[in-house]
Amino acid sequence: MRHQGVLVEDTAANSIPISVSAPAERNLTYLALYTLIAIYGVSRVLQGFPQSAPMLAIVTLHVVPTLLFALLHGRMIWGWRGILVFFAICSVVSGTVEKIGITTGFPFGHYYFTDAMGPKISGVPVFLGLAYLGMGYLSWLIASLILGWEQRDLSGWRVVALPAFAALVMTSWDFCLDPVWSTIVRAWIWTDGGSYFGVPISNFAGWYGNVFIIYLLFALYLRRGATKTNAAPTRFWKVALLFYGVSVAGNFFNLIPRTPDPVIDASGRLWALRSITGATALATVFTMGAFLLLAGIRVAETSHCDTASSNSV
Repeated sequence: MRHQGVLVEDTAANSIPISVSAPAERNLTYLALYTLIAIYGVSRVLQGFPQSAPMLAIVTLHVVPTLLFALLHGRMIWGWRGILVFFAICSVVSGTVEKIGITTGFPFGHYYFTDAMGPKISGVPVFLGLAYLGMGYLSWLIASLILGWEQRDLSGWRVVALPAFAALVMTSWDFCLDPVWSTIVRAWIWTDGGSYFGVPISNFAGWYGNVFIIYLLFALYLRRGATKTNAAPTRFWKVALLFYGVSVAGNFFNLIPRTPDPVIDASGRLWALRSITGATALATVFTMGAFLLLAGIRVAETSHCDTASSNSV
């Protein structure tokens, strides 16, 4: 069933109609979301000019707006309990896996974090754990939209299928950024280097497994019905797409020339800086960009159906 501007499933066990808040409160929430997107956009521009601001400030503007966006936006569809459970699962799993990683080299490869990302807990930067929360949430939404399951109950095979696809969306984010943040920015160091511009291929297998576990645990939580997935207006999905779109566009600011060139990884191998930024921009087009396009088509189709339904009444 479709109501104007709202996706509603007749038989979704985990769906209930969204509770309509006061217009002023709803408008303030969206104003806050758009403001956070703007602040995040500034951070992406600043990354293209790394000498214009302290790296810790750039990292903070990357992570905090994304985190707050996920908190406010996620509350609208899962309620406070649902989004906080998601945050808790992300924090515990990602923190544990990253700690194992820097200690043993499994599952990512051998690496360590520098001071570029700020304070650490047991060798893992606090901001890294927070980054999982924001982009992890957006990747889940993008995957849900592409599959057309944004309002479907997570029963049967969907409990595994959605986490499997969402993990692919999330890993693509790291695939587009890791060579920049490690080999160029040196926020973390791969001690043995790697074939992907200084990054080992094992890193992406580790990333996929890590986030798949996060998503699977959350899917199992949703399946229990402890948190309902509220039906949401098209505007809700559009603002999430906008944030993800800014993230995609921001990757192209890495193409702005930097010095020195070439750069050297921890194994002593030289890499042309333009090769790194050019390859990661190309990867963005065919991974994150493709996911954005597919999710955008899904939302556009929904808007068209809602408009047609409204005009026929």
